[in-house]
Amino acid sequence: MGNDWFESVAEAERRAAKRLPRSVHLAIRAGSERGLTLADNVAAFGELGFAPHMAGLSAKRELTTTAMGQEIAMPVLMSPTGVQAVHPDGELAVARAAAARGVAMGLSSFASKPMEEVVAANPQTFLQVYWSGSRERLAQRIERARAAGIVGLIVTLDWSFVHARDWGSPFIPERVDAKAALRYAPEVLRRPRWLAQWARTKALPDLSVPNWGAAGEPAPTFFGAYGEWMMTPPPSWDDLQWLRQEWGSPFMLKGVMRVDDARRAVDIGATAISVSNHGGNNLDGTPATIRALPPIVAAVGRDIEVLMDGGIRRGSDVVKAVALGARAVMIGRAYLWGLAANGQAGVENVLDILRNGIDSALLALGRSSVSELTPTDILVPPGFVQRLGDAPD
Repeated sequence: MGNDWFESVAEAERRAAKRLPRSVHLAIRAGSERGLTLADNVAAFGELGFAPHMAGLSAKRELTTTAMGQEIAMPVLMSPTGVQAVHPDGELAVARAAAARGVAMGLSSFASKPMEEVVAANPQTFLQVYWSGSRERLAQRIERARAAGIVGLIVTLDWSFVHARDWGSPFIPERVDAKAALRYAPEVLRRPRWLAQWARTKALPDLSVPNWGAAGEPAPTFFGAYGEWMMTPPPSWDDLQWLRQEWGSPFMLKGVMRVDDARRAVDIGATAISVSNHGGNNLDGTPATIRALPPIVAAVGRDIEVLMDGGIRRGSDVVKAVALGARAVMIGRAYLWGLAANGQAGVENVLDILRNGIDSALLALGRSSVSELTPTDILVPPGFVQRLGDAPD
């Protein structure tokens, strides 16, 4: 990779900011309102410490684990993120990078590449869905997913259509037509490398979402699908149980922050939950996910797989989450910055950074496997943990 190699996720973020047009970079940053939750997701990991050993350390470390029925090379999954037009290869580059590093892929319903192509690039692909449209329409979508070889379903619930941001929201067009291209021109011309990589494809970024409908249907635009989603009433627990039964394979509810909701997820037979606040893009003021993780693990960790997403920037963050009870973590912005910085190789670079950080932390903690991590490896300051939901047991 030569000079394209970077040594930290922070450097990937800096390179992405230099390479991407401002609107595209702001779309990745996202966040809602004042950005309190966005910031806390990252900052909370800095409040946690380690209790390392200094002798008797393990010469070999095992990072392999399982999640949603899939064996993965380390406790990291690619979180589903929408239209990845930061690079022409989009989700296909991410899927290939994940496959190359033995990591499972989460594919968004708002992705820019068809699920069939993504599964071909990485057979360990989970499809993310929102509760949108009628049950009949949802059944058609998951039947297509089944036929495509999707190995699990991720149902995202942590979103309440919060749009306002104190630093402003980027302009996102219905489609990249001549009018939109003219509006974007001043900022795109300041990013010649990004423009050149798209020029080589002889195509404009595609803002359609080919995974939204049943097999054979034309892909709606991003905002066409978004409008249908916004107009659909939120699901009940009975709706979610119906969807779990209709799918019949590994099934995750993403967006759980409360103990009582985690228990309901167990009751409907979900395979897994992800403790998530949608990366700080939902209700601002919600605590960081790592703060809410331990009480949820204590309440349901023996009954359901508990994953976590939000704020992961280094391998030591992964170790902290696993030590506090997460089966694995899901990453989003980190790999999007890698994708923007250097395509598939940049995503692989990010995964290598995380893997090396996990391995180094295991060595210092005297652990030979991620499965050996426990809360005793972590220093948790008073008042750090936040229990949301019902009263303590």
